[in-house]
Amino acid sequence: MIDCLFLPADCAAELSAETLLYWQPANGEGAPLRWADCASELSGRSLALVLPMAVVSACAVKLPTVKARWLRQALPFAVEELLADDVEHLHLGLGECMVDGRHLLLAVRRSLLQGWLVQLAAQGLQVAAIYVDADLLPRDGTQVLLHGEHGLLGGAGELRLAFTRAAWPSLAASVEEPFELHEQACPWPLLAAGQAQAINLAQGEFAVQQGSGQWRVWRSVAALAGLWLVLQLGFDLSQSWYLQRQGDHYAAASQALYKELFPADTRIVNLKAQFAEHLAADAVSGQGAFFGLLNHAVTALGDAPNMTVQQLDFSQERGDLALQLQAVDFASLEQLRQRLQQAGLQVQLGSASREAQGVSARMLIGGGA
Repeated sequence: MIDCLFLPADCAAELSAETLLYWQPANGEGAPLRWADCASELSGRSLALVLPMAVVSACAVKLPTVKARWLRQALPFAVEELLADDVEHLHLGLGECMVDGRHLLLAVRRSLLQGWLVQLAAQGLQVAAIYVDADLLPRDGTQVLLHGEHGLLGGAGELRLAFTRAAWPSLAASVEEPFELHEQACPWPLLAAGQAQAINLAQGEFAVQQGSGQWRVWRSVAALAGLWLVLQLGFDLSQSWYLQRQGDHYAAASQALYKELFPADTRIVNLKAQFAEHLAADAVSGQGAFFGLLNHAVTALGDAPNMTVQQLDFSQERGDLALQLQAVDFASLEQLRQRLQQAGLQVQLGSASREAQGVSARMLIGGGA
C-alpha cells in the first residue's frame, strides 16, 4: 500500500493552482491539498493516482483467449460494442477474471489521463499506480459510499458508478442485490485500503518503469511532454504528406494488382474503365463470380485511400474472395465492411491485429462468409 492522491469528482483536464486534491498517506491521517502545494508536499514520494469514477466507464467482458500476450490485442474487438466512445481514443485497464469467466474492465479517455500525468510529472510527482475511486471499495458484496454531495457504488460485482447524493434514493430502489452502505465524511482511508484488489490502470502504454531504485514516469508521457509543441506546429504539414503518400501507394498497389490479373495488358490508360471491360468480357465465363466480387471490392476500396491490399485469394469451390488488408485503424476496416454489406454481399472480418504500421486484418467476401 502506498500514498494515494485523489483527484476531485469534478476535476478539470487542466489542474489550476486552486484545484483541491486529497492526499491519503499509507500511514497516518490525510489532508486536502491545493494543486499549487502538491509539489512541495509530495515531491519524492511514490504515489497512487486515484481517478474519479465520473470520467471512467466500467464493463465486464468475455475474452476469446486467456493467453496474456494476446489479451491486450483482443480487448478493442471485445469492448467496442460495449463502450459509447471510440475505443481508439480510450485507455483500457483489464482486471482479473471473475467467477463467471468474464473480466472487469475500466476505460478512460487516453488524452485526459495523459494530460494529468504530464502535469504531475512536471511538478516532480512520482506516480507508481493508477486506480479509480469506485473500484477501491471493498469487494465484500455490493458497496455504496456516500460522502458530502457525492456517492460511489462498487464491490464484488461488475457495477462501478458515481452519482450525486440527491440521486441515491431513486438509485437505491433499483439496486437488486443487498448492499452495505458507508456514509462517511472522510472516506479516503477506506478507499486507500482497497489498493490490493483494485484494477491498476498502469498497463500497456502507461505501464510504470522502475530504475535507479525509484519509480519513473511512463515513456509515452515523457515523449508527449517533450514533443507537444513540435507536434502541434507540424500537424497540418505531416497530415498532408501522409495522405498524399498513402494515395500514391494505393494507386501503385492497384496498378500492380491489375497487371497481376491481366498480364497481357501492357498499357494502362484508364484503370477503372479497363477493369470494367474485362469484367464484362468474363461475366459469362467460369471467372464471372471472381470478377464480380473483385469489382465490388475495388469499388469499396476506392473510397478507402488509407487502405492497401497485401494479399488476394479466391476460392472457386466456396465462391469467396479473401483479402489481407492493411489499414490505419479498426474504424476504417469496419467502414469497408459496411460498404460491402450495403452492396448486398456477405462479409466476415477476422484475424485482425495491431501492428506498428496500423492494423492488419483478413476479410472474407461472398460465399458462405
